[in-house]
Amino acid sequence: MKPKFIPLRSYREYSVDEMKQRAADFRAEMQQRRTVRTFSNRPAPREVIEECVRTAGTAPNGANMQPWHFVVVSDPEIKRQIRLEAEKEEYDFYTRRAPQEWLEALAPLGTDWPKPFLEEAPYLIVIFGLSTTRLPDGRKLKNYYVNESVGIATGILITALHHAGLATLTHTPSPMAFLNQILDRPDNERPFLVLVTGYPAEGTLVPEIRKKTLAEITTFI
Repeated sequence: MKPKFIPLRSYREYSVDEMKQRAADFRAEMQQRRTVRTFSNRPAPREVIEECVRTAGTAPNGANMQPWHFVVVSDPEIKRQIRLEAEKEEYDFYTRRAPQEWLEALAPLGTDWPKPFLEEAPYLIVIFGLSTTRLPDGRKLKNYYVNESVGIATGILITALHHAGLATLTHTPSPMAFLNQILDRPDNERPFLVLVTGYPAEGTLVPEIRKKTLAEITTFI
């Protein structure tokens, strides 16, 4: 099939001063983002979640196969099932499987195996990566760069939710295969991450941490 190209009409160029200001303003906004582990059960507008998922769907990805699926869970019973199964894995991890050095790395963050936020937050967005895509003619096509593509989409989703005014928490129980069963997802979908989102609970505390400086994370050549 011969590729079809259309003119790029969406790009907008800014002056250097505008670019600098936009970059600085966006950094300042994103520096306010914090992962939280205590959520209010106050409902969040579904329309906001929908818009943010649409935004995540704009992410660049391998061969434009868009190898992701977002399951947005608000049903209390399903959230409870996810919590119970996740806590089984987390309890095993914290009490048996986790290396001591990893437990020491987690200690300043105050994490442990109980995960009440999986029930408290109004939404759990379970993100799946698709190993294959079914084409309109019924054929299955293997997807490449799935983790990279889904990771980029997840980052955009987190950014969109923060920009809209919601807090988030990335949760990755291991293993996560129970999510396929609870959410009735097919074998070609692999759980990538559970993104907990909603309003932070009143009086929420977060760990006092620092982010690495530009010099620590960047090399200009």
